[in-house]
Amino acid sequence: MNVEKILAIAGKPGLFELKIQTRSGFLAESLLDGKKITVGLRSNVSLLSEISMYTYSEEKPLVEIMRAIAVKENEGPTSVSHKDDNAKLITYFREILPDYDEDRVYASDIKKLLNWYNILQSKGLVSKEEPKVENAEEVKEKVVEEVKAKKEPKAKK
Repeated sequence: MNVEKILAIAGKPGLFELKIQTRSGFLAESLLDGKKITVGLRSNVSLLSEISMYTYSEEKPLVEIMRAIAVKENEGPTSVSHKDDNAKLITYFREILPDYDEDRVYASDIKKLLNWYNILQSKGLVSKEEPKVENAEEVKEKVVEEVKAKKEPKAKK
């Protein structure tokens, strides 16, 4: 799931894809209707990759929660609508993220998450696959070499 250029803009419904940066802000395209808008530097904008939700132990990135939904729904749309009643949404969300902090995650947050997931799913941007590090083999070899180097006894002078 690649949401590096997906934005949530305060006061605007849905999600947007960052297209180009301009002197006074940037150009974004709506994932709902494809309309392009210019967004000024004073607008409150959040990258989806930077948003997380509270659990009792940590903050869980939104991308991981969406991946859990994709696994549950087999990469299809959610079985509940973001317009369903709060009790149904909370029951569904508890299946996805059992240890979410019920005092700090509101029903409105769950509605927004499910709406965003369905928007991304309709565009083919959700995946149940784990993210892959592009140079994973190189990183692995480097770590193995570092561990071996630490275990080797140092020569005495």
